[in-house]
Amino acid sequence: MTTSWKPAPLADLRECLELMTADGAVPGGVIAHGALDGDPGFLTAGVVASECGAARPGPDTVYDVASLTKVAATWPLIGTTGIDLETPVHTFLPTVTAEAPGGQVTVGQILAHTTGLRPDTRLDQYRNRTEDLAALICGEDLIACPGTGHRYINRGFILAGLLLAQVTGRRLDELAADLWTRLGMPSTGYGPIGRSSRVAPTEQRLAGAPRLWGIPHDDNAALLGGVAGHAGVFATAADLATYATALLAGHRDGTELGRWLARSIVPQTAIEPGLDRGLAWILTADGRVAYHHGFTGTSLYLSPATGRYLVICTNAVYHHQDNRTRLAPLRDLALKAITAEP
Repeated sequence: MTTSWKPAPLADLRECLELMTADGAVPGGVIAHGALDGDPGFLTAGVVASECGAARPGPDTVYDVASLTKVAATWPLIGTTGIDLETPVHTFLPTVTAEAPGGQVTVGQILAHTTGLRPDTRLDQYRNRTEDLAALICGEDLIACPGTGHRYINRGFILAGLLLAQVTGRRLDELAADLWTRLGMPSTGYGPIGRSSRVAPTEQRLAGAPRLWGIPHDDNAALLGGVAGHAGVFATAADLATYATALLAGHRDGTELGRWLARSIVPQTAIEPGLDRGLAWILTADGRVAYHHGFTGTSLYLSPATGRYLVICTNAVYHHQDNRTRLAPLRDLALKAITAEP
């Protein structure tokens, strides 16, 4: 296993983050890089946000990680709770019948994004409905047969969060908090959290109104009180580096979490040429890297073969919603950096 980093890829990452800060793509950000043979390093640029004065982002700045919730909360909890991936969700959720359109969707299909559930989340459409949320989601007509193609669908992970609470008899945020405590991630948790210069604000939804700050940027997570299987988690680059190290060390040592990672980085379905979906994770075609993004401007990259990881934490939605294009150069460089030869 090779764990060393070349200086050049890290210098390219730093330069890109600084350029993105200078041209207004992000207020600032933090990149954590590391490996199993040492402590993490951190690259920083810019400020946390205008509301935070001159405060600069650092390893302990708290970011809304958005869809990293899927791989930092829901995915590890499913893998360590003993839930059978081949079992239909109606078996676990008493309000969902076997005859419901989504009743036969399996947990494995949720993780692989092959459920065929509606792609638009839109929980606001259920306001004033009295039925159970799981029954409402599974009661909608499917757009495809389960298991027949990749479509990124938040509804599946919302179901997974409801399922975890039902199976364990505990709230999702409580389950996740126990996991993060065991892994040594003291600054990671579901919101809401108090406003401070240590917490990165995100979007201003209405002109003249305060920005979202310490509450989820994702509307549907907010409608669920901030606790959901697809979004809602806040974390620091330091905690995500700790998490990445735990996953990679577990993969090397064969722990329960490591075996779950090994199972999850087996391709389940194609996303596009060169990319596959494992269980939750996006996989490069050569299988060397597993990663996931968050809409707010976050990313987590793992290279089990080399023991290296990268974490990107920004609040890119502070200025813009079209993040995929604006963040693409930084994310492309992150992939190059983590796969660079020693």
